Amino acid sequence: MTSTNERVAIVTGGSGGIGRASALRLAADGIAVVVHYHGNRDRADETVASIIESGGRAVTAGGDISEEESATTLFDVAEQEFGGVDVLVHTAGIMPLSPIAQLDLEEFDRVQRINVRGTFVVDKLAAQRIRPGGAIINFSTSITRLQTPAYGAYAASKAAVEAISLILARELRGRDVTVNTVAPGPTATPLFLDGKSVELIEQIANNNPFQRLGTPEDIAETVAFLAGPARWVNGQTLYVNGGAA
Repeated sequence: MTSTNERVAIVTGGSGGIGRASALRLAADGIAVVVHYHGNRDRADETVASIIESGGRAVTAGGDISEEESATTLFDVAEQEFGGVDVLVHTAGIMPLSPIAQLDLEEFDRVQRINVRGTFVVDKLAAQRIRPGGAIINFSTSITRLQTPAYGAYAASKAAVEAISLILARELRGRDVTVNTVAPGPTATPLFLDGKSVELIEQIANNNPFQRLGTPEDIAETVAFLAGPARWVNGQTLYVNGGAA
């Protein structure tokens, strides 16, 4: 176990695009990272290997973050390996697309379970165990403002995440812990690109003032800001989309 003076982060969904980029970016700032995965351990192991090769500290931990027992393990691993938890970056989520009229209700329930319950579970644990000076960083989406068809279930789940974050920021009064939400716009990750034609992707990219999609690294810069110097940013949703909305 290392010194409890070290800053330590848990990154859920750390095997994915934004989660991986966030883990790498935080490690570059000297933060020890617990890289969470659910179903893609190889990618999580690759992320950890990259951090260690660069001189950083990282371990993997798996599990379903919508289950309190599995999520608790993440915090246990952080404490056992690095001495505690200072930052939670909660990127894990799913985004199936369907018009509301055609969406199977079981699929709707799955989205809410992973995206809403999962956020509630990890935020609950972070509220109990994160150290003073810490930061909780949840993930929403710019779709809550863009109101794009076929994103109904996903947008509903992320609107709930924003509400949870806002309330938790107030509930942690006196704890010196910030709670914010990052709301990316269209970002070149497997979650976003899956199922879209090249033509549609180009159209979406050209709609942005920068005429491109965001990158996971773009989003990770905002994560690093909130995890470190942004102590006076609290209870906010930051739309990180290049001016798309």
